[in-house]
Amino acid sequence: MHSPMRTPLGRVRGLGSARSGTHEFFLQRLTALGNLILMIAFLVIVISLVGESYNTVHATLGNPFVAVVILLMLLSVTVHMRIGMQVVIEDYVHSEGLKVLAIIGNTFFTVVIGLAGAFAVLKISLGG
Repeated sequence: MHSPMRTPLGRVRGLGSARSGTHEFFLQRLTALGNLILMIAFLVIVISLVGESYNTVHATLGNPFVAVVILLMLLSVTVHMRIGMQVVIEDYVHSEGLKVLAIIGNTFFTVVIGLAGAFAVLKISLGG
């Protein structure tokens, strides 16, 4: 059902009221908090491995707890990055066509980065 108060262009674009950005605003703050906590855990892991042998590092990264921490960090960081870049694109790219292409590119870039990182972590943690 569509609202009679919306313009035809607004209905086509699917843009609602200003409240439609609340989800992204909340998710940006949530991932920022997650990044803080997970980055501290990640740094503790990395610092503990400084100077260790290859086998020790490989065994540590093969630990399921360590792998999950790193995977959660990758997820949180890439989601945070996508939302942040989307806000910049929406604020500073004024051509609609270029804006849509930039948002699509931003989404694909962050998905590729996240999947590449997840693949590397899973490959190491599963003994690859």
